Amino acid sequence: MKKLLISAVAAIALMAAAPLAMADAPKQGGQATITFNNDLTTLDPQVGYDWQNWSVIKSIFDGLMDYKPGTTELEPDLAESYTVSDDGLTYTFKLRDGVKFHNGRPMTSADVKYSFERAVNPATQSPGGGYFGMIAGYDDVAGGKATTLSGIETPDDKTVIFKLTRPDATFLHLMAINFGYVVPKEEVEKAGADWGKKPVGTGAFKFVEWVPGQSIKLERNKDYYKANTPYLDGITFEFGQDPTVAVLRLKKGEIDIVGDGIPPAQFAELMADAANKDLIAEGDQLHTGYVTMNVTQPPFDNVKVRQAVNMAINKDRIVRLINNRAAPASQALPPAMPGYNPDNKGYAYDPEGAKKLLAEAGVGEITTELYVMNVDPNPRIAQAIQQDLAAVGIKAEIRSLAQAEVIAAGGAGKAPMIWSGGMAWIADFPDPANFYYGILGCAGAVEGGWNWSRYCNKALDERATKADAMVKDDQKDARIAEWKAVFDDVLKDAPWAPIFNEKRFTYHSERLGGDPALFTDPIHIPVNYDYIYAKDAQ
Repeated sequence: MKKLLISAVAAIALMAAAPLAMADAPKQGGQATITFNNDLTTLDPQVGYDWQNWSVIKSIFDGLMDYKPGTTELEPDLAESYTVSDDGLTYTFKLRDGVKFHNGRPMTSADVKYSFERAVNPATQSPGGGYFGMIAGYDDVAGGKATTLSGIETPDDKTVIFKLTRPDATFLHLMAINFGYVVPKEEVEKAGADWGKKPVGTGAFKFVEWVPGQSIKLERNKDYYKANTPYLDGITFEFGQDPTVAVLRLKKGEIDIVGDGIPPAQFAELMADAANKDLIAEGDQLHTGYVTMNVTQPPFDNVKVRQAVNMAINKDRIVRLINNRAAPASQALPPAMPGYNPDNKGYAYDPEGAKKLLAEAGVGEITTELYVMNVDPNPRIAQAIQQDLAAVGIKAEIRSLAQAEVIAAGGAGKAPMIWSGGMAWIADFPDPANFYYGILGCAGAVEGGWNWSRYCNKALDERATKADAMVKDDQKDARIAEWKAVFDDVLKDAPWAPIFNEKRFTYHSERLGGDPALFTDPIHIPVNYDYIYAKDAQ
């Protein structure tokens, strides 16, 4: 997913006895205020597709599955339980009793079926509808030939059966993604075009109001099926707030979370202040920042040139440029992702070795272009990459453009090189498949796709498909081992130069409590609002 400017974070271990360990006993009550620079675009779960939308959507709606708070460990949510057929083609979910929409109506299996059909229906224009392509009947609905998915059956109000056309080990993760969150048909139809501004879900918080450009207010759902959840009585999201100003307001006790993260110019000062020791939560992220090289165009159609680029870039220096808010990357997958190979150290910084490879490639003098999003610190990072490439004989002209222009150039296959900063891939769900098909697989190497390197290795695609057909519990280790091997081979082909894996830092007020993992949650980005609490609640 292109969750812009900020990222998801890594898995953090849970204690079996409780969701997370709290320093103090959580209290019921109180309010929290979160600021953002930009307003949201929508609260429609079938449409929202960036980190900022998700941070609010995930507190208003629920899916059949979710992740344990602060982790990437799947668990049933609206589903009480589920079973999977031996061939991996049939999933049967039993729904919980007592789940109600915010309008008071009980949720049923018909609502689940409607929500998935709405996501796939082209009229919805959902960016995530394609994720459900393995459900029988998908092609007919997506192609406008039908409005119902033949692969979803509802034999009674509490049972939903999904029939797939192929086994897919990521299916349960897809049941936790927002595109499949359950919505009430009558409310969607009543709101019409305004549905994204008037959401009604089953989640921990109920929507109250949205003043465009100013604020969104939520209140506690007192009928939420999870007892004693959420802790806060209400949340206000304020917009149009510069992060630098937000930091000052937090210090004054006027707000509780700087939603956009700590501004680069204030990072070193805030981290060095002992008073902030317990107020800044830090977490690794399911993110990789990388340089793409268009493998269909000279000189990057030569693998030795691509490997030389990997060896030419001083990743440690780039990490220092961003105040050490990341760790140097060795491969496409981030360390927290299943399938990451800790034994694969990637390409070491070796300018002389890079020169040798370029000489072996016999490409002569190289002149190229490096596209970059024109928002700090990305131009500075591009300049550092430019200097490193120049040192080995590659002259790269920087094209610093608006985000949309860089994305368009990448999708059109016109950009020889792109620094992905501000647009780098962040996992939609914590599985290696999500880091492959759209950005490294053949499916993404198309006009308008996100595979900006246009790398297409059909043999690896076949191995990836076979890996995802391993759906049985006793095949999990073998599946991840195969994915590890796939990404090792991607690294050999070097369509990217992985640069760093970002870390997430969330600055919050002293009055908010909760495990630090909740403030850098991998799924409820950037904060799991359902489980944080106000220490001063009465």
